[in-house]
Amino acid sequence: MPESSPVESSGWRGLLRPSVSQIVVALLIGGLAFAITVQINDEGSDDYSAVRGEELVELLKSLDVANERLGTQIEDLTATRNGLLSSTRRSEQAEKQAKARAEQLAILAGTASATGSGIELVINDPDERIDAPTLLDAIEELRDAGAEVIAINGVARVVAQTYFLDDEDQIRVGGREIKRPYRIEAIGDSGDLAEAVRFRGGLIDRVADRGGSAYVTEKDKVTITALADVKSPEYARPTN
Repeated sequence: MPESSPVESSGWRGLLRPSVSQIVVALLIGGLAFAITVQINDEGSDDYSAVRGEELVELLKSLDVANERLGTQIEDLTATRNGLLSSTRRSEQAEKQAKARAEQLAILAGTASATGSGIELVINDPDERIDAPTLLDAIEELRDAGAEVIAINGVARVVAQTYFLDDEDQIRVGGREIKRPYRIEAIGDSGDLAEAVRFRGGLIDRVADRGGSAYVTEKDKVTITALADVKSPEYARPTN
């Protein structure tokens, strides 16, 4: 049998004895393979892999029930929210309506100032022959023509309870002494109010028959700040 040459023996020994670089490469390849294996196992794993089929079905059913319960709660909460929003809007609307009504009643009662279109009627009475009934007639004609707010000489607010009284050589309106000339301001349709005192045989003619004169001026804006003297009722009480 032929013997191996020294060259061949050294080559085999080189293969059986790996170098340091070969060892490092082998370690790197092994580590990479291990990492890939772990990653594949992680990606392929399932939290429910150990759960039996029957248990998984029951779990899915419980999830469906929970979802339905949550959906019902969401619908109830949404309905409650919408109801609260609607109630808030109704309350705000009712509050606005009540406030507007209170303002209207305050104007009619003479406890609040007012502004709007209207007229200014000036009655001159040089002979002092205009009495309380004549002045009251003028007010009634203006009311019949649609006057909503009336004041005399800027100090006497005329409301339903206001009285007119002859007091020696002066006229008292609601307890206030009114001096001549009489200046009546009225808020309403200026055309209707002016016509109410201009028509033939009306206030202007009656004042002229008593030696006086009356002039009416239509205005786009009349502001009345005089307030009525409000007295608390002595006998009347609100009903339940």
